[in-house]
Amino acid sequence: MTTTTFTLKSNDLGGQLAPEQYANGMGFTGQNLSPQLYWENPPKETKAFALTIQDLDAPTGSGFWHWVVFNIPAHINEVPSGAGDPAKNLLPEGVIQSNTDMGTPGYVGAAPPEGPAHRYQITVYALNTNLQLDSNATPAFVGFNLHFATLAKASLLVYGQKH
Repeated sequence: MTTTTFTLKSNDLGGQLAPEQYANGMGFTGQNLSPQLYWENPPKETKAFALTIQDLDAPTGSGFWHWVVFNIPAHINEVPSGAGDPAKNLLPEGVIQSNTDMGTPGYVGAAPPEGPAHRYQITVYALNTNLQLDSNATPAFVGFNLHFATLAKASLLVYGQKH
């Protein structure tokens, strides 16, 4: 069966974060590695993509943004595992990784406190334009701009828990 809906998938993830996606610190021994992600069937009008990962259950009152990436060219439909490390240069030129809630650009691994599992929402946005922002943009300001540029979005929901 062929799907015609905008869909986000990952070869690295099932229903839970893999050990590699956790932080290396704060009581975790993960690799702080962003997951491989790919998407299918974006709208034909798409000019660029953005990706976000948010812990919906972080004890902050507003969740916690683990990765904010935008201005991915429209001809790209995948980011490799580890692309969230800006030093690795695994993303195309012009792609911007802006600040997470840690105050730095790039992927920051999950580190949920003890207790119930946290929900991690991973979303790809099909955009009608590139965002005129830089890596100092806060997740909230990127989200505000995404709101006005989004043609469609697709998400994965995975869980993470301290054991």
